[in-house]
Amino acid sequence: MAANERKEKVAIDIHNKVTGEELEKLLKRQLKELMERPEAAKELPPLMVWGAPGLGKSSILRDVASDLGIGFIDVRLAQREPVDIRGLPVPGPDGVKWLVASEWPRDPASRGIILFDEITAADRSLQVAAYEFILDRRLGELYQVPDGWYICAAGNRTEDRAVSTTMSSALANRFLHVELQEDVESWIAWARTHNIHPSVTGFIRFRPGCLFRQEGENLERGWPTPRAWERVSRMLKMFGEDEELLLRKVVYGLVGNRAGVEFMEFHKSSVTFDDVLTMMTDPEAPVRIPDAADRKYALCAAMTYLLWRGRDADDEARRIDGFYRICMAMSSDFASMAMMDAMAGNKRESDPVFAEKLFRHPRFKEWSDKHGKSLRKRYSIKV
Repeated sequence: MAANERKEKVAIDIHNKVTGEELEKLLKRQLKELMERPEAAKELPPLMVWGAPGLGKSSILRDVASDLGIGFIDVRLAQREPVDIRGLPVPGPDGVKWLVASEWPRDPASRGIILFDEITAADRSLQVAAYEFILDRRLGELYQVPDGWYICAAGNRTEDRAVSTTMSSALANRFLHVELQEDVESWIAWARTHNIHPSVTGFIRFRPGCLFRQEGENLERGWPTPRAWERVSRMLKMFGEDEELLLRKVVYGLVGNRAGVEFMEFHKSSVTFDDVLTMMTDPEAPVRIPDAADRKYALCAAMTYLLWRGRDADDEARRIDGFYRICMAMSSDFASMAMMDAMAGNKRESDPVFAEKLFRHPRFKEWSDKHGKSLRKRYSIKV
């Protein structure tokens, strides 16, 4: 056998794809370094996040800034003029002076993220205007970016049929490039902490391919993206159970007819909040586990959505009791999925208090004896 045939083939990801969770971790690592060593500002490469429209690139960066309690400046380059970046020349008795935009941070002790969003939609004159700011963290002798601010950019790929221009090699070579990919588990984790309607999370669990889909879709109209599903969630809460026909048109307008028809059928057949809440809080209420897989996903989504939204400690305790009562009537695959979602809670930052409340419950051992093997298997796959 030839030596080159014996070598193990290694697949190379030329796009350097990351999930939303990985992007968050990377960004927080960079920001932590800046906070601990502000002098590292010139050493850390700015971050360029590529990705299709609707994946939530800017939302992730904004959420990280909010989590850390730091500033966030969103600069939409495609909507700016070069003078907005460089400053405005003003003639004076001693020559021309430049007025720099007031939006740039001045406080040397301040911390934050400056995002040049839609950088690939900006024409070359705007990209050139942003070069010095991004590459050297300054605008001539007029302005210096405080060390505590991290510079990022985001843009769409040329294959997305969005407005996109080629980035110059000089600018591209200075960035740390990653490409955000759609990832169901990362999005479900995000949805838990952003009050997304359980019909939406249950549907995406049931039909993960509908989280993001471009193939076969009319990209000039609504099509399935994480951003579009977030908006579907808002519309469900706005319409409630009223005006189903109009709600259908709204959903189709957001995610397209193909995914929209599937979702509305799922939503119609889903168990209602009232039914699930009654099962959770009334020990005398019969526990009914639906036969159809889509309705089981809907039940799990509703149950974990309601679990940590009790009015007080007593109400929460009743809901945890009901959670175990329902799980013990489920098959292990759905019970373990519900447990993992329940342990994660509904806070953005990981908090062991949710898992502790579940593990200390008197019925946890009984649950573990029945479903523990499935939970361990699911957890090992996730890790």
